[in-house]
Amino acid sequence: MLLAIDTSTRYAGVALANEDRVVSCRVWYSNVNHTTELMPEIAVSLRNQGIDVGSLEGVAVALGPGGFSALRVGMSVAKGLALTGKTPLVGIGTLDLEAFPFIEPGRESGLSVCALLEAGRNEMASAHFAPGGRRTREDNISPLEEILESVTTPTLFCGEGVQGRIQEIQERLGDLATVVQPSAATRLWSLAALARQRLEAGLVDDLADLQPYYLRMPSIGGPKTRDMKVQSS
Repeated sequence: MLLAIDTSTRYAGVALANEDRVVSCRVWYSNVNHTTELMPEIAVSLRNQGIDVGSLEGVAVALGPGGFSALRVGMSVAKGLALTGKTPLVGIGTLDLEAFPFIEPGRESGLSVCALLEAGRNEMASAHFAPGGRRTREDNISPLEEILESVTTPTLFCGEGVQGRIQEIQERLGDLATVVQPSAATRLWSLAALARQRLEAGLVDDLADLQPYYLRMPSIGGPKTRDMKVQSS
């Protein structure tokens, strides 16, 4: 059984997947913080399936971009569980998870794909993919207007960042834009599916080296710099 953990945004979740099927999925909106909510949800999920941490064949965690503290919570819990159960750990970028249902081989949308997440300061984190799933530019943080100005071909917009912006995207791009409502549960399914692929290929992450993918580091305690290191899909 594979455990998937996503604390990238306020919509957090945990899932358990057996081979290619998700058998348990718990998603919630966090009004407090992920620190107090995540472990109880994981405990309930494991208990309901009659397994413990030592029975897991892998732990997968969404890397972000996302909230600084939220990502740290998810990463810390994932590493702790992997260490306790001596279980392989896999981390996958959240923008990859948002885009995956539309670029997955055999189920491609046939359109270019732009995945969006909130980045604060009236900006969006974005990832861009060609119809076949190849990344066409580095992930970056910029205003939505700047992202839309660069679109010249029919594009599917997805990800939690489209919430509240669907009308703006459609008005600016017209027939060039197809907008899909986001789903935290679908993002968890993507995390489980992609992590399974990596486990089967022997592509696991180093417990000590794996870190959240912030794109832009928090301003508290340091300069406002952007970490442009891209996690490959």
